[in-house]
Formats: sequence, C-alpha cells, structure tokens
Amino acid sequence: MDYSTMSQRPYSIPQTDPPLSPRETLPTMYDLPSEDPEEPGLPDEFHDLQPQLLSATLRLQNYAKDQIFTGTDLNLYYDVHHPLWHKRPDWFLALGVPRLYDGKDLRASYVVWQEGVNPFVVVELLSPGTENEDLGRYAESRTDTALDEPAPPIEPNISLSNGQTTRAIPPGKWQVYEQILRIPYYVVFSRYDNRLYFFHLVGGHYQQQNLDANNPRIWIPELDLGLGLWEGEFDGIERLWLRWYDAWGNWTLTEAEHQQQRAERQRQRALQQQQRAEQEQQRAEQQQQRAEQEQQRAEQQQQRADTAEDQLRQVVMNLLQANLSVTQVANMTGLTEDQVSQMM
Repeated sequence: MDYSTMSQRPYSIPQTDPPLSPRETLPTMYDLPSEDPEEPGLPDEFHDLQPQLLSATLRLQNYAKDQIFTGTDLNLYYDVHHPLWHKRPDWFLALGVPRLYDGKDLRASYVVWQEGVNPFVVVELLSPGTENEDLGRYAESRTDTALDEPAPPIEPNISLSNGQTTRAIPPGKWQVYEQILRIPYYVVFSRYDNRLYFFHLVGGHYQQQNLDANNPRIWIPELDLGLGLWEGEFDGIERLWLRWYDAWGNWTLTEAEHQQQRAERQRQRALQQQQRAEQEQQRAEQQQQRAEQEQQRAEQQQQRADTAEDQLRQVVMNLLQANLSVTQVANMTGLTEDQVSQMM
C-alpha cells in the first residue's frame, strides 16, 4: 500500500450494492504502520513504568476484563480521510471493546473507524518540549487559567484550481482529543514537579477542573474510580505515582500486591494458629502443674496425718506404760477405749 498517497488526499470510500463493511473498504491496523520513524522512542523509563501501574491498578466493576482495552504508547488513528494521521497517547482507556482485536490478535495500533469506540480517558505524561502539545491553550506559563481564545479549528484540505487538494496540516493533540475524538476525560501529569492536570469535556470544550494542590484527586463517576498521586514503591522505584483509587478512597491493588496481601493474610493466619497452639500447650502444662501441686499437697497432708498418728500412738504407749488404765488413757487423749486398745 502506498502510504504517501493515502496521506495526500481524502480516503476514497467505494460504494457497493449491498454496502461493504468498514473492514472490507477502510484501512485496518494490519494496513497501517505501528511505528513512526520520525518519532523518537520512549523518552525515559518513567514513560514505561507509569502506564504499567495505571493498567495494573484499573479495577472496573461494571466491565468485564475482556471488554476493556488500555493502550500504552500505541498509534491512535483518528481520521479515516487522512488514514496516516495519528497521535500516540502515553496511556488511554477504551470501554466496551474486546481486549483482543477480532477476539484473537494483540493490537498493533488503535484505529477508531474500525473499533467504533473512541477512548474514554487519555493520560499524557509531560516531557520537556511537549507542554504546548499536551496542555494546549493551558500551556501558557502553565497557569491554572486558560488563554481566552479557543483552540483553533481543524484546518481542512485546500482545493487547488486543477481540482487536486494539498495536504492539510495534522491537528495538534489537544484538538484531536477535544474536537475530533471528544474524549470525556483528559489527564496530564508532570513528574518533574508532580503536578496533575485534569480536563473534563463540557459543552464540546475541555474545562480544567480544580484540584487540591496538597492532595490532588480526580473522580470519574462513570468508572466508579478515581486517579490520585500515591507515594510508594513500584517496580523497585520509590516516588509519586499516578494510580487508581476506589469509592472508599483506597488505592486499588496490582495483582502482585494482591498476592502479597494474600500471602500476608496467610502468614498472619498461620501465626495466629501457632499462637493458639502455644496457648493450648501452655494451658495443658498449667493444668499438669496444678495436678502435680494437688498431688504434692495430698501427699504432704498424708504425711502430716501419719506423723500425728505416730505421735498420738507414742503418747498412748507412754501413758499405758505409766500404769494408767485404758479408760484413763481414753479420757486423757479424747480417744475411745477401742481406739486405745488398737494402739496397744
């Protein structure tokens, strides 16, 4: 396919009877390039790790996992009339589309006229030199107030006198997200000053939403999830990260964190079982000690009784040897005459 020709004129859509599907008449991801040789690669490691965390902590309750797609540094083709025009968001979320293209293939790019679904959320990670592209009319001095003038309209193709058209200038990222794809939520994060920007599409234009400077949090009701800045360790790197949180304000966990949490719960349960076993053993030992103490007390009482009986017998014998009668000895010792007789 001649891509240079495709980029110079509106894409021709042949009409048939009956009409053919877009898969049969329009370029698909198999036809379009997945890389732009003029575009630099990943600017830094953060642009690799941060999107991973966003995808890993995305936990949507109202969508099955195989009905959402998250793209990272993937060509996003948005204009069927200029099929080579694309943007390359750092991260985006599309809802209600199969996880796999045609249910079988990993995507090489995201082609909106084939998918039929525009992204719902886009996240851009600010880099030196990309402020104007990422922040649009809000880039001026990076203030909280937008410039008065709206984003310029998208430049159409220009017709020449010979009937041909010149190549229009591709619109900027801001124009594509706001005016063409009309993406409801647009988030920009700068890791250099840890500043978070949040834009919501209202009345066809992005409006910047006010965020708490000390604890910036973004709530997206349609997802029942929010985005905030979390300070912690991901992939061995300790810093502020952009990640999802739930309706209770709790950070949603990655699968690795889930496994770690389950392992910790199992460790705690094992520790509690060990503690219970040790307590049972201690109780058994205490019961044994009490039984031994009772036995010792009984033996001591028996020994005291035996000693007292021996002493009483000796007294009886001494009295009898002193020529006292059995009756006299019984009266003196408090014994019966039979008991005195048994001691003789």
